[in-house]
Amino acid sequence: MIEGIIGRKLGMTQKFRDNGKAEAVTAIEAGPCIVIQVKTKDKEGYSAVQLGFGEAKRLNSPRKGHLKGLGQFKYLREFRVSASEAIEVGETVDISLFKMGDRVDITGVSKGKGFTGVVKRHRFAGGPKTHGQSDRHRAPGSIGATTSPGRVFKGMRMAGHMGDSRVTIRHLEVFEADLARNLLLVRGAVPGGRNGLLLIRKSGGGKQESASSSL
Repeated sequence: MIEGIIGRKLGMTQKFRDNGKAEAVTAIEAGPCIVIQVKTKDKEGYSAVQLGFGEAKRLNSPRKGHLKGLGQFKYLREFRVSASEAIEVGETVDISLFKMGDRVDITGVSKGKGFTGVVKRHRFAGGPKTHGQSDRHRAPGSIGATTSPGRVFKGMRMAGHMGDSRVTIRHLEVFEADLARNLLLVRGAVPGGRNGLLLIRKSGGGKQESASSSL
């Protein structure tokens, strides 16, 4: 069974529970997606399905051949499945996979911040503000380790490119699933800006947390 879907972030709003409590929710246009390819353990070495989402304005020849008779899809993404034999090419996958109260893991690309300093990137305190230190307020400070080992350790927190990374927020609650509008409301924030691509998977359990890795 497919336990994931491709979506697009629409933005954030608030909804009210039955007890009157306001909740911040993210609105996601989730699907419908079409099964483009079914990968099996015998042929590809693993079981997965490739889903298509979003309409592309133009396609190159290899992509046209791959999507022949299925439509013009802008995004193609894979989802692992336990048994791909029961899934057929051309099937539709929609948000009927989810219901209110389900927990999901959502993957997206975080907003890019460009080249940033250590105060913004790593929340450094900066240098002293008094005693003649007029130009050290946002400086990183010393990074060396003197004669031994005589180099800067790999992974040292320094200024550099921030954001624009693949981020997964785990164990988010599904607040509402509107099949008629392909609209999924998820409690809390998800990675990326408005119209950003998202991968929504059923959560495997555990507490809410975030994990990021470089693209």
